[in-house]
Parts: sequence; structure tokens; C-alpha cells
Amino acid sequence: MRLKISVIPKENFLFNEIRQDHIQGLIWNLLRTSEYSLLHDKPKFKYFCFSEFFPPTNFKEDEKKLFFISSPDKFLIKVLYKKFKELEGIKLSCYNFEFKLSKPFDLKFRKRWITGSPIVLQVERNIYWSKKYHSLDLFLRRLKENALKKYNSFYKETLEFEEELFDSLILKKQVAVFIRKDQRDRRIIGTKWIFEKIHYPKELRKFYKFILDCGLGEKNSMGFGFVNPEN
Repeated sequence: MRLKISVIPKENFLFNEIRQDHIQGLIWNLLRTSEYSLLHDKPKFKYFCFSEFFPPTNFKEDEKKLFFISSPDKFLIKVLYKKFKELEGIKLSCYNFEFKLSKPFDLKFRKRWITGSPIVLQVERNIYWSKKYHSLDLFLRRLKENALKKYNSFYKETLEFEEELFDSLILKKQVAVFIRKDQRDRRIIGTKWIFEKIHYPKELRKFYKFILDCGLGEKNSMGFGFVNPEN
């Protein structure tokens, strides 16, 4: 399940002045006074994700942009929806926005998936998968391992399967993203992709719905690995 948030800035500023950690901070502030108040400090998967802003151009006064929040936990999305409705406006970094909110909704499967934020996968501690230094086989293996680990943790199951996650994939680009953590800027390498899945076996549809909502790769609750089915 997911939310669509339309934001309308009240002044002009550069696109990169709003970072993923600003959106993450907004989400945690909303959850802080809810049933999910302890989630932030738990050493476990957070089971939600959010996108970058669309379109990815500089912010202009009164010009609308969109971002999305998704989660396999429908109640979490409904809590965020309720908390957003209590706000008169939102603030990201030092900028104020008006906003409009969609009702929570689900998406249908499509053959093609497209990343709405970079996918990150750690190869070693603080070393992330890079097209220059690591193999595609390693990326696919770690992507599947991570997806199954999150799914089995969320549903308390032991799902395994032999086939690849997707039938084909296209690497769009590699990016370096800077996030603020522990009062320091940290550089994370991520990649953007187009994935294709021709057929979803009935026994795996629940799994694919989960990863569509939870996100692919690691650090989903920091705004990495958000995916959308492409129309």
C-alpha cells in the first residue's frame, strides 16, 4: 500500500537542497506520536520506503512535485495518512510547503518495474555494489537474498525459490547519494534500474506484492530502493 503526496513550495530553490534524510525525518516525526513510536530504535527492518521527488527538477514557487511512501504494513500507511491530515503544511530542511494527499491505494502488477530511488546493496561493510568493481551476478544474488530475508522476517515464513527475481533488467545509471547521519555526511553508491517480470507465479504473488511495497535492496526506510510498476 502507498500514499501519494503532492507538495507545493512557496519559493524557488535547487532540487538537491531537499535530501532523502529530510523526507525520512518528516516520516519519523509523524510516526513518533503513534503506535510506531518505538520502531525507529528497534534493530530490525522498518518495512517502509519512499521515493525521490518527481519531476527531478529545481523547485519553483507554486509548482507541484510528487513523492510516494509505500509499505507492506497497511496499518502503518493508514497511520501516516491520518497524521498527514492533521498537518496544515510541511517543512523540509528550511523550506515550507503546502501539500495535498491521496487516500491510501494499492498498485497492480505490471511487466516492467522502474526504480523511483537508487537501490543500494552492501558488498562489505560500508562498501556498496558498484558496476565498476562488482559483478552483475553478485548484485542479483544479494538482491534476492535481501528480498527473501525481509519477506520471511515480516511474515514469519521460510520462503525460498530457485528462479531469478526478474526475467531481465537494464541498468539506467549509477549515482552517489549523500545522506546526513550522526552529524556527518555519508556517501552511498546506488543504482537505478528497469526490471521486467513476464509472469508472476500464483505462489509468489504475495512475495512480489511485498517487495513492490517494501522496496528493493537495503536502507529502504532511508529512501532507497523504491520501485513503481511502469504503465
